[in-house]
Amino acid sequence: MSKTLFEKIIAREIPAQIVYEDDVVLAFRDINPQAPTHVLLIPKKPIPRIAEAAGEDQAALGHLLLKAGEVAEKLGLKQDGFRLVFNNGPDAGEAVPHLHCHILGGRKLTWPPG
Repeated sequence: MSKTLFEKIIAREIPAQIVYEDDVVLAFRDINPQAPTHVLLIPKKPIPRIAEAAGEDQAALGHLLLKAGEVAEKLGLKQDGFRLVFNNGPDAGEAVPHLHCHILGGRKLTWPPG
């Protein structure tokens, strides 16, 4: 099976503007930002999408959510707010089959989205 775009970023085969990294997750700027601040936070373990996560992924997913808040704060989004988005499947807008969290902020975000 070939690597996803995100696995290639993790392996440093494709460049990215990394804003955070630890042993479990990697955060980098989206190349097609939908807000002034748009960062993707991904687990290093390739999980295709949230609907395919398993019990063994619980710790990594919890870690990802905690780090999303920390990354948002590091990016200056804590005071005014930010949005976390997980897309699951093509109808939801999923473009890369590797679970990822969009961290969006830097402007007023409307509801409902998209």
